[in-house]
Amino acid sequence: ARVVPQLTAGLRRLFDLSCDPAQVNTVLGVLAQRRPGLRVPGALDGFEMAVRAIIGQQVSVAAARTLAGRFAARFGSPVDTPWPELSLCFPTPVEIAASSSAAIGELGIFGSRAGAIIGLAAAIAEQGLRLSPRANVADTRASLLSLPGIGPWTADYIAMRALSWPDAFPEGDAGVHRALGVANRARVRAIMSRWEPWRAYAVMHLWNGADWHDDRA
Repeated sequence: ARVVPQLTAGLRRLFDLSCDPAQVNTVLGVLAQRRPGLRVPGALDGFEMAVRAIIGQQVSVAAARTLAGRFAARFGSPVDTPWPELSLCFPTPVEIAASSSAAIGELGIFGSRAGAIIGLAAAIAEQGLRLSPRANVADTRASLLSLPGIGPWTADYIAMRALSWPDAFPEGDAGVHRALGVANRARVRAIMSRWEPWRAYAVMHLWNGADWHDDRA
């Protein structure tokens, strides 16, 4: 019973239950017509979500899922649950900060991604970086960008998921460019600006096949 409030709060973040779709849809307009109640999924553990974002850099979703599973199996801790598929706790930042890029590389997570994971873990464990909705978005984003191997897309995706920032926009995202039918980044920024301060929701709709055409062109 003591963990019920914490669990409830975590589930509300994970499923974005504090969102008011009507308020969001007022700004998104026709973009939200196909899926008017679409939410932005959050995270129960900001560190885990950030590690998964780093692992997923420049690989397919399937490959990222496989690598994340290896990572959890190698560094995580076993836990007993009624569900056999839920058998591991994700490693903590302290545990990963004490590891090495070489150990992570043995899993197939090479180069800058391994270094980024170690750097992120150390920033959380030793420097007080917070990846939660209460964190200051601008300061956290700047801290993330100062870490090796973390660029704007990863920092903005972490802000979108771990910090629950509703206006986060992973600039340069290939899926967004493809959905908008625009290659030029400046043009994409201009289009996305019409959906402020709910650009994270616009991204979710674009990723999920929203019908869109530029009626202001």
